[in-house]
Amino acid sequence: MADTATRTPIDFSTHPDRYRHWSIDVDGTIATLTMAVDPEGGLRDDYELKTNSYDLGVDIELYDAVQRLRFEHPEVKAVVVTGGLDKIFCAGANIKMLAGATHEHKVNFCKFTNETRNSIEDATAHSGQTWIAAVNGTAAGGGYELALACDEILLIDDRSSAVSLPEVPLLAVLPGTGGLTRVVDKRFVRRDLADAFATRNEGVRGQTAVDWNLVDAIAPASSFAELVAGRANARAASSDRPDAAAGVELTPLEVSITDDRLAYSNVTVDVDRGLGTATFTIAGPGTTQPATGEALVAAGTDGWLFATARELDAAILHLRFNETEIGTWVFRTIGSPDAVATAEDVCAAEPDHWFVREVRLFWARVLKRLDVSARTLVTLVEPGSCFAGVLAELVLVADRSFMLEGTWEDHDEPPPPATIRLTAANGGWFPMSNHLTRLRTRFWGRDESYVAASGLAGKDLVAADALAAELVTFTPDDLDWDDEVRLMLEERNSFSPDALTGMEANYRFVGPETMETKIFSRLTAWQNWIFQRPNAVGPDGALQRFGSGSRPDYDHRRV
Repeated sequence: MADTATRTPIDFSTHPDRYRHWSIDVDGTIATLTMAVDPEGGLRDDYELKTNSYDLGVDIELYDAVQRLRFEHPEVKAVVVTGGLDKIFCAGANIKMLAGATHEHKVNFCKFTNETRNSIEDATAHSGQTWIAAVNGTAAGGGYELALACDEILLIDDRSSAVSLPEVPLLAVLPGTGGLTRVVDKRFVRRDLADAFATRNEGVRGQTAVDWNLVDAIAPASSFAELVAGRANARAASSDRPDAAAGVELTPLEVSITDDRLAYSNVTVDVDRGLGTATFTIAGPGTTQPATGEALVAAGTDGWLFATARELDAAILHLRFNETEIGTWVFRTIGSPDAVATAEDVCAAEPDHWFVREVRLFWARVLKRLDVSARTLVTLVEPGSCFAGVLAELVLVADRSFMLEGTWEDHDEPPPPATIRLTAANGGWFPMSNHLTRLRTRFWGRDESYVAASGLAGKDLVAADALAAELVTFTPDDLDWDDEVRLMLEERNSFSPDALTGMEANYRFVGPETMETKIFSRLTAWQNWIFQRPNAVGPDGALQRFGSGSRPDYDHRRV
């Protein structure tokens, strides 16, 4: 069955006024996010979203809600996630949606959902906005995974409500949004109990769920609301978010979309279908930027630092889902390095200001989206570019980078040579999923080179300097530039995209393994493979036969 994601562009913009599946209620320092999925509100018309099951459309609203609670509601210090249907918290990803989706849509769906879960955990860990799951009914599969993303899980004890990860016994797949990993790496459930849990269709309820550390507390229906309120108030009391501060409204992004171009105010993307490339051009600040946290708040979504992060985030998501055959993303910048460095100075001047912190954390999440995108990333550093500070991360994120040696000699008035400038931003503001900076990742195991490169922060490095510091890959001159870049892009487009995805993911995440790297590299890789196996998606597989009354027919060979 064809997936409409391959035919109709998916729009990631939404607003609480247009939500079909979620509602937000803010009461002082506590917000309640309630999931009541509209069965008729799926992205395709060949399935119903029954029993609070979800598809990408439901998760797009959830992502929007997470962003709005962080940026529009600085007063909110705890968020309670709960179900709005009787005896159901969430039944997880919709099976019919998964059975009918293209492979790339399933994988992108799982990745986007994981990123949203991670942003919930990021809010708890770094924003002083703790998320609590009030599981007031059954939480199965992705429903329990949503609860796992929260810092506390409270389960109603009514003899029927349970938490479960039934994907292995029922669907022949894995919990695709980090469930297995979070059970053992976050909740520290003992391995043998985790094995029993993940192979038990009916899940675990009541005191056993507490004993196995699958949930934090239980209460009967008569006192469940009291338990939830008490825990939310306790967590809010320990938050450093401001008691009274104006939020920043997430106004709609202005964008022009044509067949081969996306154009925002600071970010444009040009698609070359013959070459298989999408070229991002990011413009640096054109006006004086806010120097204080309150000035940054006053600038709102018009401030360059925040606006550019939002636009880059939106462009990445658009390309991931709507341009799956465009395998290489090329990054260019235009503008003043001084202007970029000045714009980000506010992050060093007031790191604890709530909005400054949120903008910096948002940039970290956007850059992580690049790291885990299954695309070749290439950066071109040319005269007139502004790869400084936060934009220098686009050099460090690249699989291959080119920096022009000298300048464009054929110009009547040749511009100054291209430069790269590292700043404090590159020293720790934007960690990768491996909990290392991209600079540290680049020099993993080579401490002398890392120290030498770090010592160049604040200096404008021309091509020879950047090459000596090992910050770029190649530095052709203007005679060879066009040919070398073109040949590399043509060669990349000739390789197997599957092989490239595997190679790039292996190279990008060096060093320590973390819960995030397990989710995105180990789990996503295995889930990707399992979703192609006949045992799951074949005509006699579990996804196809689920709900039909007939059992799947498995090929029992271990591969």
